[in-house]
Amino acid sequence: GFHGHKIKMMSQRYAASLTALLALLGGATAFVAPRPVQVRDTSSLQMAKTIAVFGASGLTATECVYQALANGDKVVGLTRNPANCKIPQGSGGSKAGEPYDDPNLTVIGGDVTKKADVEKVFAEDTIDGVIVALGGKTSDVGETMLTDGTKNIIECMKEKGVKRISVVTSIGTGDSEDQAPFFFKVLMWTAMKKIFTDKNAQEEAVAASGLDYCIVRPGGLTVEPPTGVINVIDGEAGSIARADVAQFCLDSVTVDDFPYIGKTPCISSVGGTAWVKDRSKAARGEAE
Repeated sequence: GFHGHKIKMMSQRYAASLTALLALLGGATAFVAPRPVQVRDTSSLQMAKTIAVFGASGLTATECVYQALANGDKVVGLTRNPANCKIPQGSGGSKAGEPYDDPNLTVIGGDVTKKADVEKVFAEDTIDGVIVALGGKTSDVGETMLTDGTKNIIECMKEKGVKRISVVTSIGTGDSEDQAPFFFKVLMWTAMKKIFTDKNAQEEAVAASGLDYCIVRPGGLTVEPPTGVINVIDGEAGSIARADVAQFCLDSVTVDDFPYIGKTPCISSVGGTAWVKDRSKAARGEAE
C-alpha cells in the first residue's frame, strides 16, 4: 500500500494537496477538501528565526544547518566535533566539505548527555525552534545517548519556553515497524537492536513532552542533492536525500501551520519496496 499524500516543494513552498487523508472510521475513506498550508514567505523581510541543531556535525544535521543559514536564519549548533560541522554534500554543491564562514552560525563543542552543555545552546540566543538529529555508533556514544540527550533538550526547552521541536529518528521505530522492508527489520532485531531500543525510548520521551513536536522517520538516507519531493507515506518506505529530510525538519519548526505537529510522519522520496539500507561508504559520501 502506498497511501498518503505527496508533498512537492518548490522554492521552499508546500503545494500541499491534503486530499486523500484516510479516515479509519468504520473503514470509510473521508475526502477532505484541500486546505492551503501556511508557508513561510522567505521573500519578505520577515523576522529571521534562530534554530538550535543538536548533533550539528552529523550528515542530516549539517544539511539543516546549511539550509537554515541559506534561509537567512541564525543557527546555534551543539556537537562533540565542531571541526566536522562543514558544508554538506547534498545542498553544498562545489562548496561541500568546506568550513563555514557565516556570522549567523555558532557551533558549541559539547556533549548532549551533559545538561550544562545543552544549556549553553539556549544561553547563546533566544531559540525559536529545535532540531534534534543525533547519531553515532552505540559503541562510541553509549546505549542511551539519544534518550538521555533528548530529555536534557526537552528540559531546557521547557525552562526557556521554547515549543517547537523536530526529532529525526528512523523508519521502523514505534508503530512504523511494518513500514520497514523485511531485511531492515532483521537488522533492527539483530545488529541494530540497541540503537532501536534507544530510538524508541527517545520517541516516547518526545511524545510525552507536551511540546509542539514532529517526530520525523525517514526511509533510506542518501547524500544526493535535494529533490524537493517528500512523500509522507503509510506504506513501505523508499529512500530520501538527507537534504530533503532537512527541509522537512526546518519547515516543521518554522512554518506556523505545519500539518504534522504532534505526529510521526514517515517520509521518503521514492516509494515502493526497492529501497535498500545502504550502509556503504558511498551512501555516506565517503570514499570507498
